[in-house]
Amino acid sequence: MDDNKTTDGIVKENEELSLNDDRRVKTLSPWALVRRRFIRNRVAVTGLIILICMFLFAFLGGAITPYGEAQLFYRYDEAKKQYAAVKENTDVRYTVKEGAEFPALAQAKLVLARKGGDSGEFEADGITYSFEKVGEDCYSVSLDGEMIAFGTAVVLTEQTPGTLSFEEKFAVVQAVASEKDTVELEGKKYDIDAEGNISSGSEVVATASKYIISALMGDVNLSDEYKEQLIEAIESDKTEFNFKNEEGQDAEYFISYDAGTKTYSVLETVETKVFDTYSSPSKEHWLGTDRNGMDMLTRLMYGGRVSLYIGFIVVFLETFIGVIMGGISGYFGKWVDMLIMRIVDVFYCIPGMPIIIILGAAMDAMRVDPQIRMIYLMLLMGILGWAGIARLVRGQILSLREQEFMTAAEATGIRASRRIFKHLIPNVIPQLIVTMTMGLGDTIIMESTLSFLGLGVKFPFASWGNIINDVNDTYVLTNYWFIWIPAGVCLLVTVLAFNLVGDGLRDAFDPKMKR
Repeated sequence: MDDNKTTDGIVKENEELSLNDDRRVKTLSPWALVRRRFIRNRVAVTGLIILICMFLFAFLGGAITPYGEAQLFYRYDEAKKQYAAVKENTDVRYTVKEGAEFPALAQAKLVLARKGGDSGEFEADGITYSFEKVGEDCYSVSLDGEMIAFGTAVVLTEQTPGTLSFEEKFAVVQAVASEKDTVELEGKKYDIDAEGNISSGSEVVATASKYIISALMGDVNLSDEYKEQLIEAIESDKTEFNFKNEEGQDAEYFISYDAGTKTYSVLETVETKVFDTYSSPSKEHWLGTDRNGMDMLTRLMYGGRVSLYIGFIVVFLETFIGVIMGGISGYFGKWVDMLIMRIVDVFYCIPGMPIIIILGAAMDAMRVDPQIRMIYLMLLMGILGWAGIARLVRGQILSLREQEFMTAAEATGIRASRRIFKHLIPNVIPQLIVTMTMGLGDTIIMESTLSFLGLGVKFPFASWGNIINDVNDTYVLTNYWFIWIPAGVCLLVTVLAFNLVGDGLRDAFDPKMKR
């Protein structure tokens, strides 16, 4: 009984340990083993998660953002612009009677004659004129006993040109120069107030002032009320005053005096539409705006897209050329290997960065379209960078081609191209994947360096490199951190993540590397 139990127990134990169809030992494929070893590497998985986040940020974020890559934003700022100029007139200006002549030479002769006294005669071009001082800086000029002109430092401005006759103008100017408040002529009475307004009845017909007021823009008409308030501000030594403009808005004006030209400049405060440059982070723009008034977060998304595009395309191009050249060199050997390796040596000796810089400057001079320029940049970087991958593939194939499976493939009559790309290259893929992953970070760094130098991706396209290029002076560097720190962090994190994933893949493909 005990023996049977013992036997049954042994049978049960044997059944539990037996390998029947229901309980077969699970075996893993090489790729499954690689995947399992990679997942166990927490640092590599962290890098992979970071890369996934960066891809979602660049591609998905760029698709759902409400702003465009090159969309400009504006704001309204208050700015001061030149509005008017005021000059205190100290020169005698002449008004000539209609039909008479008083040329410039005669006016110059009068200036000299005035230094000799308040009245007298002077000659110009053989014509004798007489003059007389009739008020402060006010002179009458006569020819053969008839007044033909008068000169005064008072600036007389008619409301409607032609309202006052020559005689009326002279009478008014003489009254102003003599500081009279009324003047009568031919039954007409004109009143002169303290502001220099000359009225006939209740209507203002002209203004008299020692100031010359002129608008600096042709479409601006300075009203009498504005001129009065401006002159009052100047005589009160005010530097600013308020006045309602044509739109009925209360505008602010600033007055500055230039002693050299003895001119007052009047500046108007206006609301101007400008680019919303270097705007601080806000609800509308989470990372602010750049020097062009573009949303920084959107530029970062599209910049990541461009940097990743360039990185992957360049690395795939390098790998494509390197695999073909290295595969042919390693398989055929002899003179083929010698020729291809000398070509590889030549490409190793080519100074890649200086050549790219020179060609970038040449494309700047030729004003190559930014999109075409990006294609040229990727092709150039790919063509200059394949030599290392070719040498790696060659070394791996040299060791693989002597193994038994290649001898069997050759014995079955498989053609050379199929033996290379069907049997040899797949065995090099693990090393290629690691090399490509490591190379992605280097390529992104190179593209960012070129863009930072202004020789890579050009506006309106964004890349992390040309975003950092906006920080071209110390003031921006120290005051606008939101311009360069996010782009620098994205660049650092992405390149670090590619390196972490590359290290993880290397350890997963070859666990002996850890020993």
